[in-house]
Amino acid sequence: MKKESKPLRILVVLPLYGGSLPIGRFCVQGLRDLGHLVEVFEAPAFHDAYNALDDLRVTTQRHQYLQNSFLQVLSNAVQAKVETFEPDLVLAMAQAPLSHQTLKRLRRDGVTTAMWFVEDFRLFTYWQSFAPHYDVFAVIQKEPLTTALREIGVENSLYLPLAAQPDFHYPLKLNDKDMATYGADVSFMGAGYPNRRLAFRKLIHHGLKIWGSDWDDDHVLEPFVQFDGRRVSSEECVKIFNATKVNVNLHSSIDAERLVSGGDFINPRTFELASCGAFQLVDRRALMAEAFGEDELAVFESMDELDEKIGYYLEHPEERSELARRGRMRVLKDHTYATRMQTLIDFTAKVVPGWPKRKDESEIFTADFPEDLREDVMELLDRLGLSPSTAFEDLVKAVRQQQGELSSLDTAILFLDEWRKQYGK
Repeated sequence: MKKESKPLRILVVLPLYGGSLPIGRFCVQGLRDLGHLVEVFEAPAFHDAYNALDDLRVTTQRHQYLQNSFLQVLSNAVQAKVETFEPDLVLAMAQAPLSHQTLKRLRRDGVTTAMWFVEDFRLFTYWQSFAPHYDVFAVIQKEPLTTALREIGVENSLYLPLAAQPDFHYPLKLNDKDMATYGADVSFMGAGYPNRRLAFRKLIHHGLKIWGSDWDDDHVLEPFVQFDGRRVSSEECVKIFNATKVNVNLHSSIDAERLVSGGDFINPRTFELASCGAFQLVDRRALMAEAFGEDELAVFESMDELDEKIGYYLEHPEERSELARRGRMRVLKDHTYATRMQTLIDFTAKVVPGWPKRKDESEIFTADFPEDLREDVMELLDRLGLSPSTAFEDLVKAVRQQQGELSSLDTAILFLDEWRKQYGK
């Protein structure tokens, strides 16, 4: 993969919660794997406070006003972070707390922005309002979304399918206790969408285990739902994938009449299962042929075919292992988050004139330091996630907030700060 000659400064803005939150964290790691300097706006840290608004006894109109005001505060906080960090790129995940007002301000200030919209555009339509305010808008679907974006003035859209993080999604040998908890002949991990609720009634004779949330009030499937239907962590997902002989991967659909929808986007589970070296049976998707070969995934196109193939592959472990091996090799080659982030960076450089804009290092404040310390100070700024034009007072504050023993450079900076205070320089 191509890398920048100089690391980029990238601010990743996470959502308060939701499916794009773990994806955002994997993006952070992928960017760091490429050698870039990454700062994260941790919106989830504000989630409890946001939820606390629900406990207020106020009118619906006032409650909505408070929610919007809260989200605007978060958006202003992102702006403050941008002003401090001075990133080359602000990467927002789907549903990140960035308002129209803040996006307009960032564009006016010459800050390059991108969003990775990792949701189905047919279900989540807020893209129509926000996409025109981003310099780059990455999506997990193609037509008719590409044309729809162009019709609202978005020319810089990028098809960027989901991926896996190899140092997180990998083959795992589980101990006996974990195997007793997570092990299964057949399992599914995901939310209880209408098509899945009906489809899985046809599979319970396999002893299906169901993991994930939103399976409430389904008396047929209730005995097969694990952990009382709570949300499963990313770490637990890896254990489930590795402990299951046949992982069922049925994409979501709100249309209960179409159990196997044959849709376009490929869910993250497809890449994560493959990266774990776990065997999966996945419903065929319109864009799947671009991501995997026929000998790298086991697919189905109907519930009858899925039922039949579950029985077949339970009796043929060697074929399961070979398909899983090939799928993992394909992910490691083409479908990692580092690969996706490099694609996004290359596309941004192509479509945004003059990007990335590099500041003249002669403008930074390192002139305050002896010449033999200037290079070390620049390295310290990078390590602390501060820009070259950071105010000296902010550097001092960041040094004081560090944990552990002070280095000789840290001590020199604090000494210089005290000297400046003493002599008014």
